[in-house]
Amino acid sequence: MLVLSKHDVDGLLSVLAMLDALEAGFRAYSTGQASVPPRTAARAPAGLLGAMPGWVAQRGFALKAVSVFPANAERGLPTHQGVITLFDEQDGSLLSVIDGEHITAMRTGGGAAVSVRHLARSDAKILTILGAGVQGHAHLATVPLTRDFTTIRVSSRNPGRAAALAASDPRCVVVPDFEEAVRGADVVCCCTDAREPITRYEWFDAGAHVTSVGGTFGPELDPDTIRHARVFVEWRGAAENAPPAGAHELQGRDPATLTELGEVIAGLRPGRQGGDEITVYKSTGSGFEDAVVARVVYDAAVATNVGTEVAL
Repeated sequence: MLVLSKHDVDGLLSVLAMLDALEAGFRAYSTGQASVPPRTAARAPAGLLGAMPGWVAQRGFALKAVSVFPANAERGLPTHQGVITLFDEQDGSLLSVIDGEHITAMRTGGGAAVSVRHLARSDAKILTILGAGVQGHAHLATVPLTRDFTTIRVSSRNPGRAAALAASDPRCVVVPDFEEAVRGADVVCCCTDAREPITRYEWFDAGAHVTSVGGTFGPELDPDTIRHARVFVEWRGAAENAPPAGAHELQGRDPATLTELGEVIAGLRPGRQGGDEITVYKSTGSGFEDAVVARVVYDAAVATNVGTEVAL
């Protein structure tokens, strides 16, 4: 069994390889080549511990245990911590135990980036990132790879974090107000731990693509945005299952009105249908994302002889 630390994972994970693996994972899920039961979680007063199994044919067979403790950000600790166990899909043997912190952060931003690749207008130039924590950094590392953005607006309830994130890319400008940051943007990425909506539908320009990866403890997008935009998801179960498996914003919505991103990638259902259409990618996270990215990291570790081999 190969043990891979956070330091190992940081050095092994190729963002471009991850995006390709995630795209394949979305396609596999929507074409019946994956098995991903709904996430479950045990709740403590300050956070939760989630379990996320997933199998993607020939691309990953894994189980992630992840804790989500939002107040950790104020303590200088990661809000999401976890471990991924990777298994052999042929005989069930344990291949690797992998630190899950960096994978969780990057695959979440990567999923949003894949949605931008397939749903944003091809001429998108202005990107807005709302939130400057771990996910703000993950989105800045992934989403700009999908379009030729000339301006990246960064906005956060924490001005210091916004300035620190913006300093990492010369295209970035700090915009203190969320509404100002959203208006006129071609792509808007919501990356917060909000308990209530941080945007309003009327702020979005016609043709905008919106991604939302927050909302573990409450809705990140307002009801009008969900009602009037075309909504894309990892899985329709996001509307059929209560949080944390499902999305707060999608509770009570007819799952038939949602489109899986994998269906768009596979050519089974249409994506963007016009330049003025507002599209939304609402993410809840899925075990197939962890499985395919863990496999990318494991294969890179084996190829470069990285990690510590142990016997249980």
